[in-house]
Amino acid sequence: MKHSFILLILLVSTSYSLAQVKGKVTDTNNLPLQNVNVYVEGTFNGTTTNANGEFRIRVDASKEQSIVFKFLGFETKTVVLKDQDNFIEVKLLEKVTSLDDVVISNNEDPAYGIIRNAIEKRKENLTKIKEFKAEFYSKGLWEIQNAPEKILGQEIGDLGGGLDSTRSGVVYLSETVSKIAYKAPNNFKENIIASKVSGNDRGFSFNSAEEFNFSVYENTLNLGNNLVSPIANYAMNYYDYELVGTFYDNDRFLVNKIKVIPKRPNDAVFSGLIYIIEDTWEVFGVELKTTGKSLQIEVIDEINLNQTFSYSEENKFWVLISQDISFSWGIFGISGNGNFVASYKNYDFNPGLTKKDFSNAIIVFDKEANTKDSLFWEKNRPVPLTELELKDYSFKDSIQTLRNSQPYKDSVDTARNKFNVTDPIFGYSWQNSTTNQAAGFTGLTDVNYNTVQGYNIKSDVYFTQKDSAGTYRSFWEARAFLDYGFSEEKLRAYGQFTKKFNNFSKPFLSLSGGTKLEEINSTNPINERLSSIASIFFERNYLKLYEKVFGKATYSQEVINGLRMSASLEFERRRALTNSTNSPLISNKNGGFTSNNPLAPEAFGSLLFPSHNIGRATIAGRVNFDQKYIETPNGKYDTYSNRFPVLSFSYEKGFASDISDFNYDLIKARLTQTKTISRFGELGYSLNGGLFFNAENISFLDFKHFNGNQTRVGTSSTYLNQFNLLPYYELSTNSDYADVHLEHNFKGYLLNKVPLLNRLNFNMVIGAKSLFTDANKPYSEFSVGLDNLGFGQFRFFRLDYVKPYQDGWQSGAFVFGIKLLDAL
Repeated sequence: MKHSFILLILLVSTSYSLAQVKGKVTDTNNLPLQNVNVYVEGTFNGTTTNANGEFRIRVDASKEQSIVFKFLGFETKTVVLKDQDNFIEVKLLEKVTSLDDVVISNNEDPAYGIIRNAIEKRKENLTKIKEFKAEFYSKGLWEIQNAPEKILGQEIGDLGGGLDSTRSGVVYLSETVSKIAYKAPNNFKENIIASKVSGNDRGFSFNSAEEFNFSVYENTLNLGNNLVSPIANYAMNYYDYELVGTFYDNDRFLVNKIKVIPKRPNDAVFSGLIYIIEDTWEVFGVELKTTGKSLQIEVIDEINLNQTFSYSEENKFWVLISQDISFSWGIFGISGNGNFVASYKNYDFNPGLTKKDFSNAIIVFDKEANTKDSLFWEKNRPVPLTELELKDYSFKDSIQTLRNSQPYKDSVDTARNKFNVTDPIFGYSWQNSTTNQAAGFTGLTDVNYNTVQGYNIKSDVYFTQKDSAGTYRSFWEARAFLDYGFSEEKLRAYGQFTKKFNNFSKPFLSLSGGTKLEEINSTNPINERLSSIASIFFERNYLKLYEKVFGKATYSQEVINGLRMSASLEFERRRALTNSTNSPLISNKNGGFTSNNPLAPEAFGSLLFPSHNIGRATIAGRVNFDQKYIETPNGKYDTYSNRFPVLSFSYEKGFASDISDFNYDLIKARLTQTKTISRFGELGYSLNGGLFFNAENISFLDFKHFNGNQTRVGTSSTYLNQFNLLPYYELSTNSDYADVHLEHNFKGYLLNKVPLLNRLNFNMVIGAKSLFTDANKPYSEFSVGLDNLGFGQFRFFRLDYVKPYQDGWQSGAFVFGIKLLDAL
């Protein structure tokens, strides 16, 4: 009891000693200044001003303290707090820079000497901070203007209540409070203790400290593309510099204000200002911007990166205390803008961290992170909300309450579930927002053509049961697939049941069975719509099909972080098929159709294999080395990393066939990686290999077929793990094999240095591929091409010239890539 009473006294006395000071910061024209750094002098206890120039900060009222106001381009100001101060107004004067004492020699701007020193000291300054703990706050705001009511025929609604009558408004507002820890060289962990998303009391904010981890001391900064830092080792090849002026910070540190000027348009660079401390050559602050052309993300207009640093007297180095990233974008007449602000405080640079303090979970949300009440946020939110933000929170909270009510759900379901006369053609969907159920069918618009079926139409019907929150974190779904061929006059159908058990190890169970058509080439290299066009207009029926009656069960799960395993068991009755039509719809003298037997293209009516039964068992795995992840109370979310390759492997056994020679064993593996090589672009590679056992006389269906291409059209964003000119069945094998794919996209590194060409923003791509099989001489392809082709914001195309080699050079050809086909 005595100890409890003493503790109570201490808590009360502490609460009385802490006071909250509010205020507003403006310039000399009384205009509010946003993102001004406000902190207690001699500490890292601070905040920043909001869009109205408002701030609030908690101080120790038991002693005299001074508040520092720091903003790039303005004079730093210190205000000594008085006992009665609980609201202060501060005016900041624009910084007056001077060039009077700067000596210019050899007709070179003095900025170049300063930058050379900063580059020379870059690594040293980067590694000054060995470890730290800190508190972190971030807020994200995203506005949109002129949003359409529909995109590609789909209603987009009011985006969670964010749009007003002009189809404009706030579509995303969120805040995060977290504790972060860092230990050199790359150990990082963030514990998010509070997360708030406007209009979604179950949501988790995605603006975290990890997402804000940008340092100009690194050679490149990844903002969607690797941008060259103004003080990178090779920065002089990308930038010109101009010394705008010098000034003293707190009458102590001489700061050089340097203008950063790109040498070439569209290079992956910044423009703007960088502030460098004299003598130590550390960064005092940055005001940098880049464009969508530099990022090769054409919908982006501009991204601005502002960072401010503060000096640690105890440790003798400069530390990041605030960061602001703002952006603007536009496409199809729609535009938007937003910003993400972040502040760091209460640094501890001697926390005694060890490797045991870190794990592969780089971001962990507390279980109660999204349940914090308004009192918590009022106490812990360092940046006051603006009127716009307050209104958005209040309005969307009320909308959420309304939308969670039973009458509203019923009214929405009634309107949405209404049946229209066009639904039998374009599809129909039904939902029950209370039970989180959905059902429907996909319509009759999926029409294609092949020579086995003639014109064919596909559709499916489904029923889905989502979890109690109405999400797919766990769910089950039953779906029936229908496929009718008009020339063949045959309907095939099969069903599939899928269940996801949880959102952490993500176990999936899939049960399927029925009758369906499959490609003979199991890599499925031929886009069905592209094949239809080739058949109808060019007499090229590349798609070769067979029928199977099957039953299959598959289970997959992440066993440990980074290792996902799966197992499947399937029994099939396979039947070879022939063409139901051999006459081209449009004759253009290309030689006509071939048979459905790829081994006998002129023998119409011949069967590739005898009908047979077979069982197939497969065990497969995928390893993501050093995989990092984000953990929320609702699930585990893996983060993409290209530091290490991904290893895939499998063992497949064909057994119990009624033709004993068709039984076989196959072991195969794949190693793949796409890695950013600093400013030189992206290097991708894929190494594949397989070993057959007891497979001398197996069915051609179970041969290893390769992902070839005879259409001269590419359908993916990269050509890793596929060949550009290899016929689909020419080198199929039932023996050991290996193939290697290399592709390097220079991402503008080369072409941006060529006058005139650098304005087109194209990327040069080079590639090399080789295939090794026992029965054939090695086959290779070498290619050079242009990526990011198109106009304006529409960069969906690629063009490569490919030259094959197999016991001598073969005829080359152009391959035209349409990236949109990959999604069809």
